[in-house]
Amino acid sequence: MAESATIEPIIGRYLNLSIAGRRQRLYFEEAGSGIPLLCLHTAGADGRQWRHLMVDEAISRHFRVLAFDLPWHGKSNPPEGYERETYRLTTADYVATIRAFCAALALDRPVAMGCSIGGRIVLELAIAHAHEFRALIGLEAADFQTPWYDTAWLNRPDVHGGAVCAALVSGLIAPTSPEAARHETLWHYLQSGPGIFQGDLYFYRVDGDLRGRVAGIDTRTCPLYLLTGDYDFSCTPEDTKRTAAQIPGAEITIMSELGHFPMSENPAQFRRYILPVLERIRAQPETGQ
Repeated sequence: MAESATIEPIIGRYLNLSIAGRRQRLYFEEAGSGIPLLCLHTAGADGRQWRHLMVDEAISRHFRVLAFDLPWHGKSNPPEGYERETYRLTTADYVATIRAFCAALALDRPVAMGCSIGGRIVLELAIAHAHEFRALIGLEAADFQTPWYDTAWLNRPDVHGGAVCAALVSGLIAPTSPEAARHETLWHYLQSGPGIFQGDLYFYRVDGDLRGRVAGIDTRTCPLYLLTGDYDFSCTPEDTKRTAAQIPGAEITIMSELGHFPMSENPAQFRRYILPVLERIRAQPETGQ
């Protein structure tokens, strides 16, 4: 007997808006209802990384889960005139994109959860815009990581950029992650546009350096949760612990059997850690008004 077909509850839409004075066509997906939960993807990837959260009824019954593809990423178009420029993500543009998206959808003090570069920008949001969020969750987040890779290989005409990107990040996935989820995570990198991963790493390596700034985060205004996989050698547990030690009230969890992409490389294992955090956020009294 053939298996029955199913339709997932994820809805995809395009949002046309201005970001930092420039028109953008931003693709986003959402599922569920309740507290807005904005999910920010990793460098060189897109919002597909969050699909497992969107179809998890334990989450979607309480949270409206949203994930957009950054401009130039996934199904979001690059802006008009992109062919005359080189993509390079900056802190200012990243923050402007997040705030413009929240404003366009009238999200009332959402929870923001980001991974890798998304985790780094969560720390920036905690520094400069904490009052706009109900809670902030940084996955694989730290104030700075010493680069361990050569970005010159990421955009060359004689090298398959997607294959190099996927190869570069493959070791960041925990060896205990299921094979299907591992390869799905890598597929996002195999599809990345030329020079996009390299442009994101400008933010991660240079412009988003938060050393000396995270001590100003006030977790009384907005709770901050930091979760890092024990197999991550890019943002190591020690990097996250060092960062958390500078932020009074920050809550830190080191996740076993997980690497740099917990939400996509092993969704079942990640679920064990994120569900209690989301439940605590749901139960917390409103702050930062």
